[in-house]
Amino acid sequence: MTHEPASTPTPPSGSDRERIIAAFMALLAETSFERIGLPKVAARAGIALGALRAEFPSTLAILAAHVKTIDRAVLDGGEGDMSAEPPRERLFDVLMRRIEMLAPHKQAMRSLLRSATRNPGLALALNTMAVRSQQWMLAAADIPASGPRGMLRAQGLALLFARVLRTFVHDEEEGHARTMAALDRELGRGARLMGLLDDLCRFVPRCRPRRRRRRRYEDEGGEEATVAT
Repeated sequence: MTHEPASTPTPPSGSDRERIIAAFMALLAETSFERIGLPKVAARAGIALGALRAEFPSTLAILAAHVKTIDRAVLDGGEGDMSAEPPRERLFDVLMRRIEMLAPHKQAMRSLLRSATRNPGLALALNTMAVRSQQWMLAAADIPASGPRGMLRAQGLALLFARVLRTFVHDEEEGHARTMAALDRELGRGARLMGLLDDLCRFVPRCRPRRRRRRRYEDEGGEEATVAT
């Protein structure tokens, strides 16, 4: 009895850098972070190992480049003027955009979270990337992210978003209703317990989110897309 050889996945398209990132994320969706070696990435990307070395020194660097790509997509993807909205609503809008950008990589994110729970070094590296990203997310929401207080906000938001991601990677509902509800809960908890937004809300009369964007996500998710308050 003869066996046909396993088919080799078609290499991604784009520049070498784009192909490397896409190949790495595809591998991460299939296996754990620890099992992804640079030769595997190069083979999946369809490039020579030397070409990979010219772009990235390690798999962590490839992951950091992916995070930066998501950051840029979120920052470039704002729709409409949110300046009149309360800070919490602006931040909700930004972080839901991030969730949308991460949706195609859900399986890879699930794999990465599993690896981080058993690899303290990886968890620390991921936290460093997350804090840097959340500084940009705060800036996108027009919330101060510089100085010691800004760093504290970014660290708190990184931990908050990590908890939301644990819901997101198992949320198969259309419109990510469970994720939206988790984000709303976490932002409320963060505002109360960490002072994440309270100092800004002090200057905004009746500082309650109008939920314009939330209603849009609810509409997309159907009747079950109810946000906890």
